[in-house]
Amino acid sequence: MDLSKKIRDIPDFPKKGIIFKDITTLLQDPAAFKDSVDLFYERYKDKDIDVIVCAEARGFIFGAPLAYLLGASFVPVRKPGKLPSACIEASYEKEYGTDTLCMHKDAIKPGQKVLIIDDLLATGGTVHAMCELVEKLKGKIVEIAFLIELDFLKGREKINYPVYSKLHYSGE
Repeated sequence: MDLSKKIRDIPDFPKKGIIFKDITTLLQDPAAFKDSVDLFYERYKDKDIDVIVCAEARGFIFGAPLAYLLGASFVPVRKPGKLPSACIEASYEKEYGTDTLCMHKDAIKPGQKVLIIDDLLATGGTVHAMCELVEKLKGKIVEIAFLIELDFLKGREKINYPVYSKLHYSGE
């Protein structure tokens, strides 16, 4: 299935000049959603992944079913104040300031094999912060996976680990 045909472009969202890649149309199609999760499963089924790490909220959509299929644990990464136990934090630059992501201090054991997954790679700030969190807990990042990569924003350049993206967009 050509998953790119299931992604809707929304012009001028969240601000003028941006073309937002909307995955909700893919999620509304049961076969497309299944195919997207299955493609990640096929890639990682033999990699002995211990932990799936995902940022809220769209990363959860692909990470939770993948963790289930792989028999891996699922670690949510959230904004400050959203996780109930003791956390570690990592901040990153955004277009208009900084943001912070949090992970429970006991989410990953040293040496565990980690897959970070998210729906989309843009500028790389979010995933860079997730890598920092995994590194603080001494997890071993196997790869970072995305359904979509916006190549023209060069987010991959901020990542020091192998990256896999299913769909690539070269222009805005």
